Amino acid sequence: MTRSTDSIIQLSTRTTRRRFCATACHAASLVAVGAMAGCGGGPSAPSGVSTTPAPTVPATLNARVVTIPLDTATAISTVGAGAIAQTSLGSFLVAQTAPGVYTALGSTCTHEACTVTGFSDGRYVCPCHGSQYATSGSVVTGPATRALPQFPTQVNGSVLTFTV
Repeated sequence: MTRSTDSIIQLSTRTTRRRFCATACHAASLVAVGAMAGCGGGPSAPSGVSTTPAPTVPATLNARVVTIPLDTATAISTVGAGAIAQTSLGSFLVAQTAPGVYTALGSTCTHEACTVTGFSDGRYVCPCHGSQYATSGSVVTGPATRALPQFPTQVNGSVLTFTV
């Protein structure tokens, strides 16, 4: 072979090797991204888990005290009802657990820190992996293993308050 023929063969081999390496890296990247998407962190609740959004209630925040007006039109006006109170410090889960008795919980799921936004059958539901919490904050169904943080509530007249 001549020197130019050897160069052409080597050039052809390098190009093929480069293409192979680039294609293999691309394929490995796609597999890795697919594996990460299946591992969680995103809203992909297991089948059969309700992620019906919880209703919201009006809330104000002043000096770390959350205030929620209570009236017959409020989403938590009936026993067993739960809702989300949104403030500049984040979202909180509130429920009426008995006549005139309310709970306030942090809304960050203790499994992988998703925001709990669903409420179904008297339970708060995390949309990411399906963890379910009672209105007291205790875990009803995992994968979460720790309860949601609870804030003591007070009712004064027609106003619910809690400090965060």
